[in-house]
Amino acid sequence: MTHGPLNTLLLRLLPPALAWLMRLWFATCRVTEHHGRHLFRPEESGKMAIASFWHYSILFIFFLFRRYRATVMVSASRDGEYIARLAGCFGFATARGSRNQRGTTALKELLRAVRDGDSAALVADGSQGPPRVAQPGAIVLAARTGVPIVPVAWSASRYTVVCSWDRTAIPWPFSRVEVVYGEPIMVPPHLSPAQTEEYRQLLEERLNRLYGEAWGLQGRSGH
Repeated sequence: MTHGPLNTLLLRLLPPALAWLMRLWFATCRVTEHHGRHLFRPEESGKMAIASFWHYSILFIFFLFRRYRATVMVSASRDGEYIARLAGCFGFATARGSRNQRGTTALKELLRAVRDGDSAALVADGSQGPPRVAQPGAIVLAARTGVPIVPVAWSASRYTVVCSWDRTAIPWPFSRVEVVYGEPIMVPPHLSPAQTEEYRQLLEERLNRLYGEAWGLQGRSGH
């Protein structure tokens, strides 16, 4: 990653340019949503949700949920600044943190946002992985706010995979995208560590089941 004036320039130019390209690119995709009854639509129901998804899916998720008011947890790393600014281009607020950097501060920011009426979005496997292994952040947030977790997964008939730890997937133009929503997970308050682990495992199981369902609609086992 570059530093100094060049990095400042790139931060100013790249996220808006990428957001413009994503809107143009992804608008050509044929999107089918499955089990949409599980997705709380605030403009219709007044309810909030905590969207939870695997890291591979984050770019298309920004486009998919662009009409929703939400706060997104983003890594506090230097690279995370690009993601935070990209999220901002789609109208999302951000809380910055990870397991190793400012995680507690970011969770507090998310708590405030949800209590103020925002929905939230958390990458379930965090900013560092391992891929498709859920971290407890969404469970803690749901327990402290009473807001349900809605698991989400998507697949594409044609796509490109980025060479990264999560194998970020990017649908091709005019591809068929299948979006699958899972049944909301209600988390009770005042969880013990053992109960937190039980719900973490439940979220991981649900997301991996949705992942298999979504990619199965493309005749694949995964991306």
